[in-house]
Formats: sequence, C-alpha cells, structure tokens
Amino acid sequence: MSLSMTEIVLRDSPELSAPGGHYSHTAQYGGMAFVSGQLPITSDGTRLVDEPFSVQAKQVLANLDACLAAAGTGRDRLLSVTVYVTDMGDWPEFDRIYRSWLGDHRPARAVAGSSTLHFGAKVEVQAIAAG
Repeated sequence: MSLSMTEIVLRDSPELSAPGGHYSHTAQYGGMAFVSGQLPITSDGTRLVDEPFSVQAKQVLANLDACLAAAGTGRDRLLSVTVYVTDMGDWPEFDRIYRSWLGDHRPARAVAGSSTLHFGAKVEVQAIAAG
C-alpha cells in the first residue's frame, strides 16, 4: 500500500475489537506505522486478565500482528518495541515467547515495569514498524 510521505492515515484492525478509548490501533505517517499499546483482549472484546501470563503475552502479540497487517506491514518490519509488564519476574517468559514469535529479527526494544496496566492486564506492547 502506497501512502504519501505527508499523509496521516489512522486505521483500526478489522480483526480486533474496536478501541476502547479515543485512539486508533495504528497511525501511519512517512512510511512508518505506529501501533498503539496492545492489551490481552480477544477479537470479541474478552479481556484475558485472569489468564496466566503466557496466555496474555501470546494474545498481545497476536493483536500486534493484526495491527501490523491492517497497516500493510508485518513483524519482520518492526523497528522498535516497548513492553510493559507488571511483574519483572515474568520478563524471562515474555522474552522466550517473544523470541519464538519474532524469529531472527531483532528490533530495538525497551522493557518497563509498571505497577498496574489497564483492566488489570499483566502485559502491554506498543510498537513502531516500517511501512
């Protein structure tokens, strides 16, 4: 998909439930795709906040895939990923799941501990990708 270098395009993924606030799943500009923070919420809006960390992490990454697809890009085009976790003890498990999901591609990444996340989620991921 070709966008002008100055056009801002806001998109929501048809594979995800509608955003729960005043934001879009993705914003594209200048050949870049900016993905809003993704929580462990299924396409029908079910919040997986009572599920184990691994289930939440896999859902968040699936949601990220859906956002990237809506923006016409993919995980192999990720430039930067920011991960928020409420328990840094879950970090090794996230890193294992993330590595399996991402393969050999290694974008820049930050991990931040957070005392709470929306709806009581254990993990949230935000990303930037090349278009």
